[in-house]
Amino acid sequence: MRIVHVITGLSTGGAEIMLYNLLSRINRDRFSPSVVSLLEQGTLSDRILELDIPVYSLGMKPGGLPTPNIFWNLIRTLRQLQPNIIQGWMYHGNLAAYVASRFFTPKIPVIWGIHHSIAALDAEKQMTQAIIKLGAKISDSPKKIVFVSQTSRSQHEALGYCHQNSCVIPNGFDLVRFQPSSQAKINIRTALNLATDTLLIGLFCRYHPMKDHANFLQAAAILTKKYSNVHFLLAGTDVDAANQTLQQIIDNLALQSQVHLLGERSDIPDLMAALDIATSASAYGEAFPLVVGEAMACGVPCTVTDVGDSQSIVSNTGKVVPPKNPQALAQAWQELIEIGSAGRTALGQAARVRIQENFALDAVVDQYQALYV
Repeated sequence: MRIVHVITGLSTGGAEIMLYNLLSRINRDRFSPSVVSLLEQGTLSDRILELDIPVYSLGMKPGGLPTPNIFWNLIRTLRQLQPNIIQGWMYHGNLAAYVASRFFTPKIPVIWGIHHSIAALDAEKQMTQAIIKLGAKISDSPKKIVFVSQTSRSQHEALGYCHQNSCVIPNGFDLVRFQPSSQAKINIRTALNLATDTLLIGLFCRYHPMKDHANFLQAAAILTKKYSNVHFLLAGTDVDAANQTLQQIIDNLALQSQVHLLGERSDIPDLMAALDIATSASAYGEAFPLVVGEAMACGVPCTVTDVGDSQSIVSNTGKVVPPKNPQALAQAWQELIEIGSAGRTALGQAARVRIQENFALDAVVDQYQALYV
Protein backbone atom coordinates (compact mmCIF):
# COMPACT_ATOMS: atom_id res chain seq x y z
CA MET A 1 0.00 0.00 0.00
CA ARG A 2 1.45 3.34 -1.10
CA ILE A 3 1.16 6.07 1.58
CA VAL A 4 2.16 9.65 0.72
CA HIS A 5 2.73 11.90 3.73
CA VAL A 6 2.15 15.60 2.99
CA ILE A 7 3.68 17.79 5.68
CA THR A 8 4.20 21.53 6.01
CA GLY A 9 7.97 21.21 6.49
CA LEU A 10 10.71 18.95 7.84
CA SER A 11 12.31 20.97 10.63
CA THR A 12 12.80 19.35 14.04
CA GLY A 13 9.36 20.07 15.50
CA GLY A 14 7.20 17.55 17.33
CA ALA A 15 4.94 16.56 14.41
CA GLU A 16 7.92 16.26 12.07
CA ILE A 17 9.82 14.03 14.50
CA MET A 18 6.73 11.88 15.04
CA LEU A 19 6.49 11.41 11.27
CA TYR A 20 10.14 10.34 11.21
CA ASN A 21 9.55 7.95 14.12
CA LEU A 22 6.56 6.43 12.33
CA LEU A 23 8.55 6.00 9.10
CA SER A 24 11.43 4.39 10.99
CA ARG A 25 9.19 1.59 12.29
CA ILE A 26 6.48 1.15 9.66
CA ASN A 27 6.14 -2.34 8.17
CA ARG A 28 7.85 -1.92 4.80
CA ASP A 29 6.56 -5.30 3.60
CA ARG A 30 3.02 -3.94 3.81
CA PHE A 31 3.46 -0.19 3.27
CA SER A 32 5.50 1.88 0.83
CA PRO A 33 5.81 5.43 2.22
CA SER A 34 7.01 8.66 0.64
CA VAL A 35 7.06 12.22 1.94
CA VAL A 36 6.13 15.54 0.33
CA SER A 37 7.22 18.70 2.15
CA LEU A 38 5.47 21.92 1.16
CA LEU A 39 8.48 23.93 2.33
CA GLU A 40 12.08 23.46 1.22
CA GLN A 41 13.91 20.45 2.60
CA GLY A 42 14.62 20.73 6.34
CA THR A 43 16.76 19.13 9.01
CA LEU A 44 14.89 15.82 8.91
CA SER A 45 14.96 15.40 5.12
CA ASP A 46 18.32 13.62 5.07
CA ARG A 47 17.35 11.36 7.97
CA ILE A 48 14.21 10.26 6.11
CA LEU A 49 16.21 9.68 2.92
CA GLU A 50 18.57 7.48 4.95
CA LEU A 51 15.55 5.25 5.64
CA ASP A 52 15.36 4.73 1.86
CA ILE A 53 12.14 6.75 1.73
CA PRO A 54 11.87 9.41 -1.02
CA VAL A 55 11.35 13.06 -0.05
CA TYR A 56 9.91 15.69 -2.39
CA SER A 57 10.03 19.43 -1.58
CA LEU A 58 7.68 21.92 -3.22
CA GLY A 59 9.34 25.20 -2.19
CA MET A 60 6.48 26.99 -0.42
CA LYS A 61 7.48 30.25 1.25
CA PRO A 62 7.58 30.08 5.08
CA GLY A 63 4.55 31.68 6.74
CA GLY A 64 2.47 31.69 3.58
CA LEU A 65 -0.27 29.61 2.01
CA PRO A 66 0.25 27.06 -0.75
CA THR A 67 0.06 28.91 -4.07
CA PRO A 68 -1.65 27.47 -7.17
CA ASN A 69 1.82 26.53 -8.44
CA ILE A 70 2.52 24.61 -5.22
CA PHE A 71 -0.79 22.77 -5.56
CA TRP A 72 -0.06 21.84 -9.19
CA ASN A 73 3.39 20.58 -8.20
CA LEU A 74 1.78 18.50 -5.46
CA ILE A 75 -0.81 17.08 -7.85
CA ARG A 76 1.90 16.20 -10.40
CA THR A 77 3.94 14.51 -7.66
CA LEU A 78 0.92 12.53 -6.47
CA ARG A 79 0.14 11.42 -10.04
CA GLN A 80 3.71 10.13 -10.24
CA LEU A 81 3.48 8.32 -6.88
CA GLN A 82 -0.07 6.94 -7.32
CA PRO A 83 -0.85 6.74 -3.57
CA ASN A 84 -3.54 4.58 -2.05
CA ILE A 85 -3.79 7.03 0.87
CA ILE A 86 -2.62 10.61 1.41
CA GLN A 87 -1.80 11.48 5.01
CA GLY A 88 -1.63 15.18 5.91
CA TRP A 89 0.45 16.49 8.81
CA MET A 90 -0.37 19.86 10.42
CA TYR A 91 -2.82 22.46 9.12
CA HIS A 92 -1.08 23.41 5.86
CA GLY A 93 -0.30 19.79 5.03
CA ASN A 94 -3.89 18.76 5.77
CA LEU A 95 -5.31 21.50 3.55
CA ALA A 96 -2.93 20.66 0.71
CA ALA A 97 -3.75 16.94 0.97
CA TYR A 98 -7.49 17.70 0.84
CA VAL A 99 -7.28 20.01 -2.19
CA ALA A 100 -4.95 17.70 -4.15
CA SER A 101 -7.15 14.66 -3.52
CA ARG A 102 -10.09 16.38 -5.26
CA PHE A 103 -8.23 16.19 -8.57
CA PHE A 104 -8.26 12.39 -8.63
CA THR A 105 -11.03 10.03 -9.73
CA PRO A 106 -11.78 8.02 -7.76
CA LYS A 107 -10.83 10.38 -4.96
CA ILE A 108 -7.85 9.21 -2.91
CA PRO A 109 -8.69 8.71 0.80
CA VAL A 110 -7.12 11.38 3.02
CA ILE A 111 -6.07 11.24 6.68
CA TRP A 112 -5.43 14.46 8.59
CA GLY A 113 -2.98 14.84 11.45
CA ILE A 114 -3.48 17.66 13.98
CA HIS A 115 -0.67 18.29 16.47
CA HIS A 116 -1.80 21.61 17.92
CA SER A 117 -4.07 22.65 20.76
CA ILE A 118 -6.19 25.80 20.75
CA ALA A 119 -6.89 27.39 24.12
CA ALA A 120 -8.09 30.58 22.38
CA LEU A 121 -8.53 30.87 18.62
CA ASP A 122 -7.88 34.63 18.62
CA ALA A 123 -4.41 33.99 20.08
CA GLU A 124 -3.39 32.34 16.80
CA LYS A 125 -1.97 34.20 13.80
CA GLN A 126 -4.68 35.43 11.43
CA MET A 127 -3.52 33.05 8.69
CA THR A 128 -3.64 30.11 11.10
CA GLN A 129 -7.10 31.15 12.31
CA ALA A 130 -8.34 31.19 8.71
CA ILE A 131 -6.94 27.71 7.99
CA ILE A 132 -8.40 26.31 11.23
CA LYS A 133 -11.84 27.73 10.38
CA LEU A 134 -11.64 26.40 6.81
CA GLY A 135 -10.58 23.02 8.21
CA ALA A 136 -13.74 22.91 10.33
CA LYS A 137 -15.95 23.47 7.26
CA ILE A 138 -14.38 20.59 5.31
CA SER A 139 -13.60 18.30 8.26
CA ASP A 140 -16.21 15.72 7.28
CA SER A 141 -14.18 14.99 4.13
CA PRO A 142 -11.11 13.10 5.48
CA LYS A 143 -11.34 9.37 6.05
CA LYS A 144 -9.93 10.05 9.52
CA ILE A 145 -8.71 13.01 11.57
CA VAL A 146 -5.91 11.96 13.91
CA PHE A 147 -5.46 14.20 16.94
CA VAL A 148 -2.32 13.76 18.99
CA SER A 149 -4.12 14.58 22.24
CA GLN A 150 -7.60 14.38 23.73
CA THR A 151 -7.48 18.08 24.64
CA SER A 152 -6.77 19.02 21.03
CA ARG A 153 -9.62 16.83 19.81
CA SER A 154 -12.11 18.41 22.23
CA GLN A 155 -10.97 21.95 21.41
CA HIS A 156 -11.24 21.42 17.65
CA GLU A 157 -14.63 19.75 17.90
CA ALA A 158 -15.84 22.76 19.90
CA LEU A 159 -14.78 24.87 16.89
CA GLY A 160 -16.91 22.76 14.56
CA TYR A 161 -14.61 19.92 13.54
CA CYS A 162 -16.44 16.69 12.71
CA HIS A 163 -16.38 14.20 15.58
CA GLN A 164 -17.59 11.15 13.66
CA ASN A 165 -14.30 10.59 11.83
CA SER A 166 -11.85 11.61 14.56
CA CYS A 167 -9.56 9.62 16.83
CA VAL A 168 -6.63 10.19 19.17
CA ILE A 169 -3.23 8.60 18.54
CA PRO A 170 -0.61 9.95 20.96
CA ASN A 171 3.05 10.50 20.23
CA GLY A 172 5.18 7.41 20.66
CA PHE A 173 8.67 7.05 22.09
CA ASP A 174 11.67 4.86 21.34
CA LEU A 175 12.56 3.43 24.74
CA VAL A 176 15.93 2.20 23.49
CA ARG A 177 17.05 5.55 22.10
CA PHE A 178 15.69 7.40 25.14
CA GLN A 179 16.70 5.67 28.36
CA PRO A 180 18.37 6.54 31.67
CA SER A 181 22.15 6.97 31.48
CA SER A 182 24.43 7.71 34.42
CA GLN A 183 27.28 8.07 31.92
CA ALA A 184 25.42 10.86 30.10
CA LYS A 185 25.09 12.71 33.43
CA ILE A 186 28.88 12.62 33.82
CA ASN A 187 29.72 13.34 30.17
CA ILE A 188 27.48 16.38 29.76
CA ARG A 189 28.64 17.96 33.01
CA THR A 190 32.26 17.35 32.04
CA ALA A 191 31.69 18.88 28.59
CA LEU A 192 30.22 21.99 30.22
CA ASN A 193 32.96 22.17 32.89
CA LEU A 194 30.42 21.70 35.66
CA ALA A 195 30.84 19.93 38.98
CA THR A 196 29.40 16.43 39.18
CA ASP A 197 26.83 17.53 41.77
CA THR A 198 25.48 20.39 39.62
CA LEU A 199 21.70 20.28 39.28
CA LEU A 200 20.64 20.53 35.64
CA ILE A 201 17.22 21.76 34.54
CA GLY A 202 16.50 21.63 30.81
CA LEU A 203 14.24 23.18 28.19
CA PHE A 204 14.66 21.64 24.73
CA CYS A 205 12.55 23.23 21.98
CA ARG A 206 12.79 25.68 19.09
CA TYR A 207 12.66 29.40 19.84
CA HIS A 208 9.03 30.50 19.38
CA PRO A 209 6.59 32.63 21.42
CA MET A 210 4.52 29.50 22.07
CA LYS A 211 7.45 27.87 23.92
CA ASP A 212 7.73 30.87 26.31
CA HIS A 213 11.47 30.88 26.98
CA ALA A 214 10.95 34.08 28.96
CA ASN A 215 8.76 32.22 31.45
CA PHE A 216 11.46 29.57 31.89
CA LEU A 217 14.22 32.14 32.38
CA GLN A 218 12.21 34.26 34.81
CA ALA A 219 11.61 31.12 36.88
CA ALA A 220 15.34 30.36 36.64
CA ALA A 221 16.14 33.79 38.07
CA ILE A 222 13.82 33.11 41.02
CA LEU A 223 15.31 29.68 41.69
CA THR A 224 18.95 30.80 41.57
CA LYS A 225 18.33 33.07 44.55
CA LYS A 226 17.94 29.89 46.65
CA TYR A 227 20.28 27.44 44.92
CA SER A 228 23.73 28.31 43.65
CA ASN A 229 24.49 24.91 42.10
CA VAL A 230 21.63 24.90 39.56
CA HIS A 231 22.37 25.33 35.87
CA PHE A 232 19.95 25.54 32.96
CA LEU A 233 20.39 23.83 29.59
CA LEU A 234 18.47 25.23 26.62
CA ALA A 235 18.67 23.59 23.20
CA GLY A 236 16.77 23.89 19.95
CA THR A 237 16.54 25.82 16.71
CA ASP A 238 17.61 29.49 17.24
CA VAL A 239 18.35 28.82 20.92
CA ASP A 240 21.92 30.09 20.76
CA ALA A 241 24.05 33.15 21.42
CA ALA A 242 23.12 34.63 18.03
CA ASN A 243 19.55 35.07 19.28
CA GLN A 244 19.81 38.61 20.57
CA THR A 245 16.32 38.68 22.06
CA LEU A 246 17.00 35.57 24.11
CA GLN A 247 20.46 36.75 25.09
CA GLN A 248 19.01 40.08 26.25
CA ILE A 249 16.58 38.34 28.59
CA ILE A 250 19.44 36.31 30.06
CA ASP A 251 21.57 39.44 30.51
CA ASN A 252 18.72 41.39 32.11
CA LEU A 253 18.17 38.57 34.61
CA ALA A 254 21.92 38.23 35.31
CA LEU A 255 21.85 34.54 34.40
CA GLN A 256 24.88 34.51 32.09
CA SER A 257 26.91 32.14 34.27
CA GLN A 258 24.13 29.61 34.79
CA VAL A 259 22.37 29.38 31.44
CA HIS A 260 23.86 27.33 28.60
CA LEU A 261 22.51 27.98 25.10
CA LEU A 262 23.32 24.86 23.09
CA GLY A 263 21.53 25.56 19.81
CA GLU A 264 20.22 22.75 17.65
CA ARG A 265 21.72 19.44 18.76
CA SER A 266 21.77 15.88 17.49
CA ASP A 267 22.52 14.37 20.92
CA ILE A 268 19.17 15.12 22.58
CA PRO A 269 18.90 11.62 24.16
CA ASP A 270 22.19 12.22 26.02
CA LEU A 271 21.27 15.78 26.98
CA MET A 272 17.88 14.60 28.20
CA ALA A 273 19.33 11.74 30.27
CA ALA A 274 21.80 14.16 31.87
CA LEU A 275 19.04 16.32 33.37
CA ASP A 276 17.75 16.27 36.92
CA ILE A 277 14.51 17.98 35.86
CA ALA A 278 13.04 18.45 32.37
CA THR A 279 10.63 21.26 31.60
CA SER A 280 7.93 22.26 29.15
CA ALA A 281 7.21 25.95 29.85
CA SER A 282 4.87 26.58 26.92
CA ALA A 283 2.22 29.29 27.06
CA TYR A 284 -0.18 27.74 24.50
CA GLY A 285 -0.41 25.54 21.44
CA GLU A 286 1.08 22.30 22.73
CA ALA A 287 -1.03 19.20 22.21
CA PHE A 288 1.39 16.44 23.25
CA PRO A 289 4.91 17.85 23.83
CA LEU A 290 7.38 15.32 22.47
CA VAL A 291 10.12 16.46 24.83
CA VAL A 292 8.03 15.50 27.86
CA GLY A 293 7.69 11.88 26.75
CA GLU A 294 11.37 11.75 25.78
CA ALA A 295 12.44 12.99 29.21
CA MET A 296 10.12 10.55 30.96
CA ALA A 297 11.56 7.71 28.88
CA CYS A 298 15.00 8.81 30.11
CA GLY A 299 13.80 8.48 33.69
CA VAL A 300 13.77 12.26 34.28
CA PRO A 301 10.89 13.85 36.23
CA CYS A 302 9.17 16.72 34.42
CA THR A 303 7.70 20.05 35.36
CA VAL A 304 5.17 21.11 32.73
CA THR A 305 2.72 23.90 32.13
CA ASP A 306 -0.92 22.82 31.95
CA VAL A 307 -1.25 23.08 28.16
CA GLY A 308 -2.69 20.39 25.90
CA ASP A 309 -2.44 16.90 27.38
CA SER A 310 0.70 17.65 29.41
CA GLN A 311 -1.03 17.04 32.74
CA SER A 312 -2.41 13.64 31.76
CA ILE A 313 0.93 12.57 30.23
CA VAL A 314 2.94 13.39 33.36
CA SER A 315 0.21 12.31 35.79
CA ASN A 316 1.74 11.76 39.24
CA THR A 317 5.34 11.39 38.01
CA GLY A 318 6.11 15.13 37.95
CA LYS A 319 4.73 18.62 38.52
CA VAL A 320 2.09 20.59 36.62
CA VAL A 321 1.84 24.38 36.87
CA PRO A 322 -0.23 27.11 35.19
CA PRO A 323 1.27 28.65 32.03
CA LYS A 324 2.87 32.12 32.16
CA ASN A 325 3.54 31.81 35.90
CA PRO A 326 7.30 31.80 36.59
CA GLN A 327 6.76 31.83 40.36
CA ALA A 328 4.76 28.60 40.19
CA LEU A 329 7.34 27.05 37.86
CA ALA A 330 10.20 27.94 40.21
CA GLN A 331 8.23 26.55 43.17
CA ALA A 332 7.67 23.25 41.35
CA TRP A 333 11.39 23.00 40.58
CA GLN A 334 12.17 23.70 44.21
CA GLU A 335 9.87 20.92 45.37
CA LEU A 336 11.63 18.46 43.05
CA ILE A 337 15.03 19.63 44.27
CA GLU A 338 14.04 19.26 47.91
CA ILE A 339 12.94 15.62 47.57
CA GLY A 340 16.58 14.82 46.80
CA SER A 341 18.28 12.60 44.26
CA ALA A 342 16.55 9.43 45.52
CA GLY A 343 13.12 11.05 45.32
CA ARG A 344 13.75 12.29 41.76
CA THR A 345 15.06 8.87 40.73
CA ALA A 346 11.88 7.21 42.03
CA LEU A 347 9.70 9.68 40.13
CA GLY A 348 11.82 9.17 37.01
CA GLN A 349 11.45 5.40 37.21
CA ALA A 350 7.68 5.77 37.49
CA ALA A 351 7.74 8.17 34.52
CA ARG A 352 9.58 5.66 32.34
CA VAL A 353 7.14 2.90 33.27
CA ARG A 354 4.27 5.23 32.32
CA ILE A 355 5.79 5.75 28.86
CA GLN A 356 6.38 2.01 28.44
CA GLU A 357 2.80 1.18 29.32
CA ASN A 358 1.02 3.97 27.43
CA PHE A 359 3.19 5.57 24.75
CA ALA A 360 5.69 3.01 23.41
CA LEU A 361 6.55 3.75 19.78
CA ASP A 362 5.75 0.32 18.34
CA ALA A 363 2.25 0.37 19.83
CA VAL A 364 1.64 3.84 18.37
CA VAL A 365 2.91 2.75 14.94
CA ASP A 366 0.48 -0.19 15.08
CA GLN A 367 -2.38 2.28 15.59
CA TYR A 368 -1.35 4.25 12.47
CA GLN A 369 -1.00 1.07 10.43
CA ALA A 370 -4.50 0.03 11.46
CA LEU A 371 -5.85 3.25 9.89
CA TYR A 372 -4.44 2.35 6.51
CA VAL A 373 -6.16 -0.99 6.00
